[in-house]
Amino acid sequence: MSLLPVKQLLASETTGHTITVKGWVRTKRESKNAIFIAINDGSTIHNLQAVAEPGQFSEETIRLVTTGACVAITGTLVESMGSGQKVEVKATDIHLYGPADPDKFPLQPKKHSMEFLREIAHLRPRTNTFAAVLRIRHALAFAVHQYFNDNGFFYLHTPIITASDAEGAGEMFRVTTLDLKNVPFRSVKFDDIADEYYSKLLKIIRENDLESEVKNLDKKIRKIDKELSFEKIIKADQGMLKELSQNSSYKALTTDFKNIYKKIKTSFFAIENNKKGHSMSFLPSDVVEKITFVKGRMRAYRDFTKAESPYLALSFYNFTEIIKQLRNSSDRKIDFSQDFFGRETNLTVSGQLEGELGALALSKIYTFGPTFRAENSNTTRHLAEFWMIEPEMAFYELEDNMNLAEDFVKSVIGYALEHCADDLAFLQNRLIDEEKAKPQADRSPMPLLEKLDFVVKNDFQRLTYTEAIDILLQSKPHKEKKFQYPVGWGIDLQSEHERFLVEKHFKKPVILTNYPREIKSFYMKQDEESSAAPGPTVRAMDVLFPGIGEIIGGSQREDNYEKLLARVEEVGIDKKTIWWFLETRQFGSAPHSGFGLGFERLVLFVTGMSNIRDVIPFPRTPKSAEF
Repeated sequence: MSLLPVKQLLASETTGHTITVKGWVRTKRESKNAIFIAINDGSTIHNLQAVAEPGQFSEETIRLVTTGACVAITGTLVESMGSGQKVEVKATDIHLYGPADPDKFPLQPKKHSMEFLREIAHLRPRTNTFAAVLRIRHALAFAVHQYFNDNGFFYLHTPIITASDAEGAGEMFRVTTLDLKNVPFRSVKFDDIADEYYSKLLKIIRENDLESEVKNLDKKIRKIDKELSFEKIIKADQGMLKELSQNSSYKALTTDFKNIYKKIKTSFFAIENNKKGHSMSFLPSDVVEKITFVKGRMRAYRDFTKAESPYLALSFYNFTEIIKQLRNSSDRKIDFSQDFFGRETNLTVSGQLEGELGALALSKIYTFGPTFRAENSNTTRHLAEFWMIEPEMAFYELEDNMNLAEDFVKSVIGYALEHCADDLAFLQNRLIDEEKAKPQADRSPMPLLEKLDFVVKNDFQRLTYTEAIDILLQSKPHKEKKFQYPVGWGIDLQSEHERFLVEKHFKKPVILTNYPREIKSFYMKQDEESSAAPGPTVRAMDVLFPGIGEIIGGSQREDNYEKLLARVEEVGIDKKTIWWFLETRQFGSAPHSGFGLGFERLVLFVTGMSNIRDVIPFPRTPKSAEF
């Protein structure tokens, strides 16, 4: 007697021997002369049929063999009398591991909606659809490791807990061991903030020869301030702003003031934001009243001047005395020095920065691990927890990076086509049935298997971002104003723009390069100035696929220390937090490139599923972490 998986038993070329098959009952059908039990153990999309004679087993045993029950059936492997499979099992023994009450078991032999199956994610792998998706997911993961290993890459495990934000988006999950019922705080004196602000403000005013103008305007507003009449303050302020706006030097204040305004705004507006751990309940009532007044004043200026202008600076100049009255008050900031790592830490959004460190020692590395983003998005293309594949290669420039990305995705998709034929055929038929209810214009242009084969066998179209914008501007949807989002050089392309290029214009995967610097990350290598583009660009590349848009994002990395440092300072990153990343450009820097591929996006494309929540076993999304 042998114990073999269903997949292997179905492929058996010999019959007549005794076997035991173990798995879960998919269906049971009874006739006068036989009982037919379909068993699946997850090894294949196909079931193995066991045939039992009615009088051979007790009624109780047969009654408990229902959809969802786990059984072990021993019998003789024989040629199948029916169609659809070569072999079946003539049962001699049925052992019940675990019953499944048919009145309670939610997965009955009928069609279930994807929304319902997400609610029972602990059971949905037992369905044909999700079992097929998970087997394909495994095959793709194996193909990823095989590809990089065969091409001389080293698998690098980058940190899951990090103090850096590689993407600069700030949407990160915090990691802490602090007792949330007794969070330690450090105090920040309001007058210290005010003094720092006041000194900077005076410096700006003096450097721009505005001191006399400000003093004159200040006298007017101080007179009104004494009455503390909010309406009169606003009226007088409006007059002051009108006077100042006529001064040609006022524009010089704007850039410097923005940074100051943001810091002050944060300190005052956050104090009663309970979500951030701030509260005014510990302050005396007269202090609360003053803070409320200051905040109201700020809001009024913000609304009147449409935020972040030099005018707001003068409002602070005028009520600095009010701020000074808060000398004994304090805002509360979490003291992360008492946390486990002694600093604020988060779950990683990318292993790229650490991956670059590995590439600048081992030449070619790749990461393949979980990443996290606290983005409050409920679309069909976003998850809070997902897996990223991120190769980094020393001595690779943009062209090398594109060549690798194209070869890589073709290879792993080709592996799935070769090793997951049955599962892909099942998903293709499922997709065809689904699309029958859709309008012809919304249906896939080709069946799933044909689409995957087309990607593997055809070269990807390559063009610059600037060329893509020109195509979009000349497109019919743009001219007829059918795009939801506007088109113009400098925009961050939306999914509708990407899909037009891929699905309508070129009808093949596309690689876009040389994006505007302002919409890409700080670490991308800057291009030399060119008359071919309206503005400065970086050596970025995005691979766009039909149905989902961007599937890969990458670039040649900036390897010049001075240029990288300038870009870090320009976007406002504290260089102290990534000193180690900058230092690699000082000691043996080299040209290098890399890209990131969201694994779930790849699985989504290969399986033809429509929602990314259905290609990961247990999706993590806003308000959803049940399993």
